[in-house]
Amino acid sequence: MNFLSRNKNKSILFLSVSTLIGLFLLPFAIVKKPFKDWVIVYLVSFIGNSYSDKYLVAKGYLQYKIRPLPSFFNIHLPFDYVLYPLVLLYYNQWTLNSKPLGIILKLFPFVIPLILFETYAAKRTKLITWKKGWTWYHSLISLIIKLLLCRSIIAIIRSINSKKISLN
Repeated sequence: MNFLSRNKNKSILFLSVSTLIGLFLLPFAIVKKPFKDWVIVYLVSFIGNSYSDKYLVAKGYLQYKIRPLPSFFNIHLPFDYVLYPLVLLYYNQWTLNSKPLGIILKLFPFVIPLILFETYAAKRTKLITWKKGWTWYHSLISLIIKLLLCRSIIAIIRSINSKKISLN
């Protein structure tokens, strides 16, 4: 077995194991009270991350050489639809009753492992390729922005939901 084949197998194993772990944990993150809030968080993260990923891939900053259904998608389905939403769900649950400083400080236990995960994937596997000067720093900033943006969206939805709104 040559080096390229071994590296591809390692990449596929890494992708498969991380996706299976994410799929196993996902129901535990969604099926909690208030259920509808966690479904909304999942959908917002699913949609938002896939659009931002499509944009970054289209602009040439990121490339995914090994990905499921490559003829249909140029994004990374397991990250965009399983792993990132899972992290966002747990982050939102942990910060549910936090004040603004707590919301910001609680970002780091989530963002740092994701950046380490992505950096490992970029340097040791063929799952992701950073291009046009993209680095771990850009990923860090984009993850922080996406987590805070989604956290803000769900906070606005909760605020609207707690008030009595009538169309009459």
